Amino acid sequence: MPTAFCDLIELRLNPAGLEGLLACPPTIRPLPGQYLLAFAPGQSEALATPLFPAGQAGEFLRVAPPLPVSWAAGMRLQVRGPLGNGFRLPAGARRVALAPLGCGPERLLPLAEQALAQDAAVALYSAEIPNGLPSAVEVLLPEQLRETLEWADYLALDLAGNWRDRWQEAAGLTEGTRLPFPGQALVRTPILCGGMGDCGVCAVRTRSGWSLACQDGPVFDIQELEG
Repeated sequence: MPTAFCDLIELRLNPAGLEGLLACPPTIRPLPGQYLLAFAPGQSEALATPLFPAGQAGEFLRVAPPLPVSWAAGMRLQVRGPLGNGFRLPAGARRVALAPLGCGPERLLPLAEQALAQDAAVALYSAEIPNGLPSAVEVLLPEQLRETLEWADYLALDLAGNWRDRWQEAAGLTEGTRLPFPGQALVRTPILCGGMGDCGVCAVRTRSGWSLACQDGPVFDIQELEG
């Protein structure tokens, strides 16, 4: 697994906490939905911090919030990754719907960039307009997500809190109804060991049994999530 020292170039405060710009080598570039584990030598945090990409900013990697409040611009981080399984956007997807539920939209931005690169139309269902959002992305209210069943051919969710068990409600699906097109969800859960310890803290119940978000996820097929 690649490891490297990366420089934290910039920090910025947004409603979800600190986000940052990271200077890192090409081997340490996660795909949409994957993550890095970062440790700040000399800091008080005993555990590494998972870093999720929020898109590119020139040669730098934008890192989604929240980052530790003790971090400062100019710090050097010891980084391991990329880790986990990310989003798998179908090559034929042409109408891509993105929706954060219970959280900010930053972790979905790399997927928006990937979708635009394959000439797909992209709609973001979010009350918040994040930094770095491509101008070609249409922003709609979260309440309009129910309409996506008639438009989209791929759905990507970012699920926080109890939205893991309620995403069907937000998408306008009745009980027992399946999504009529491919969909995936990034499940927010504590990630501590990055797959090295099998600690089980990040366990997610799926229709196939318990899965570890740090290894099997953190992105899962929507139909695999119980709810």
